Amino acid sequence: MSDPFLMRPVGHVRCDRAEAIDDDWDSVPARIELDTSVFDAEALMGLETFSHAEVIFLFDQVPDAKIVTGARHPRGNTDWPKIGIFAQRGKNRPNRLGATICEILSVDGTVLHIKGLDAIDGTPVLDIKPVMSGFQPRGTLREPGWSKEIMETYW
Repeated sequence: MSDPFLMRPVGHVRCDRAEAIDDDWDSVPARIELDTSVFDAEALMGLETFSHAEVIFLFDQVPDAKIVTGARHPRGNTDWPKIGIFAQRGKNRPNRLGATICEILSVDGTVLHIKGLDAIDGTPVLDIKPVMSGFQPRGTLREPGWSKEIMETYW
């Protein structure tokens, strides 16, 4: 791999979930509190006019020993095919990056209130981007059946 680089969180997740349980994420209200030593309310200005935001975050609690660089069965389920780490969205990724599109509930100063973020309390947030239809996939999405099975109870 190439040389490492430094990234600083723009804020942190605050919610009632302390463990990364794989399902029912919509039942967990969350907020992102920006780092007020760097950002003021202007950083989120206008975000409330969008329905959704994409949140890029760090799976900071995944230990090095759990990182997967090859293939595995999603969620360890041998009923599903063994696939490469880049063909799934598991937290044990080489750079521990997570990305989720969340519903924006409100913006209050330097706090973004959202629904549908699959991150636990204290998770470092690296970036927040508004979801714009022009950046969404063009054409029909294709995905295998096992990925739809995973998502049946995820939200």
